[in-house]
Amino acid sequence: MLNHTFLHLPGVGPKTEESLWEKGIHSWEIFLGEFGKAASPFGKRKHEALGAHIELSREKLNALDAGYFARSMPSHSLWRLFADFRSCAAYVDIETTGLGGPDDYITTAAVYDGTRVFHYIHGQNLDRLPGDLMRYKLLVTYNGTCFDLPFIRSYFGIELNQAHIDLRYLLASLGFRGGLKGCEKSLGLSRGELEGVDGFFAVLLWNEYLQNRNAKALETLLAYNMADAANLENLMVQAFNRKIQNRPFLHDLRLPLPGSPSIDFQPDPGVLDKLRQMSSLAAWGYGGR
Repeated sequence: MLNHTFLHLPGVGPKTEESLWEKGIHSWEIFLGEFGKAASPFGKRKHEALGAHIELSREKLNALDAGYFARSMPSHSLWRLFADFRSCAAYVDIETTGLGGPDDYITTAAVYDGTRVFHYIHGQNLDRLPGDLMRYKLLVTYNGTCFDLPFIRSYFGIELNQAHIDLRYLLASLGFRGGLKGCEKSLGLSRGELEGVDGFFAVLLWNEYLQNRNAKALETLLAYNMADAANLENLMVQAFNRKIQNRPFLHDLRLPLPGSPSIDFQPDPGVLDKLRQMSSLAAWGYGGR
């Protein structure tokens, strides 16, 4: 997709890019060729200057420098990085004890690299998360701009400056809202036994594990957390395909839907039933006051 993108070039905005596409200048190669020179809406000097930036863009893309493009493009267009940097992307999701208060902390985290889902647990191996994240050029989250990434930065005291695609805003631009679970339902993803489990349940599961040393509660929490991360790839692919569907010259870039990765943990129905009952009783008690 980046080979068809001009938004990262100095002085090129959406209208100018649209003008280039309408003139048949659909790619960097066309821009640099004889047809591009003849059809260019720019003067000779401007065209040559932009051509030099395109040559640099080629070098940066070959070097897998996602940050170069992320710094040069508007945030609403960062989805364009996905296909070119998918091989070095990570889908990230964390669970916490709260929304970021002074005593809140990360309970579990999941990172999916498109092949395997890695998990991290507070008090066990969570300290590996920052180093592992630094291996990736592109991070994909849902609401990571407001929650996951700031929480990770604050908790570990790290910068975490990789290119980042936040599916919350990307999917909203396509008309899909209602949180991660709502978007999953709208786009045909099912949670199975984890249907209805949300961030509040994740806190309850962690408390059940801590207070009662219930290993099944931790396994259920990990299954939920890892499903969150794994499903981000499917959502990202669907969003990418929808973004390019109205551009005939981009149809060859459509991506097949990914399969579901193997997750090492399974939710425990008994634990979920127990917490659902506790949650219902708490809600009933509060409502009866």
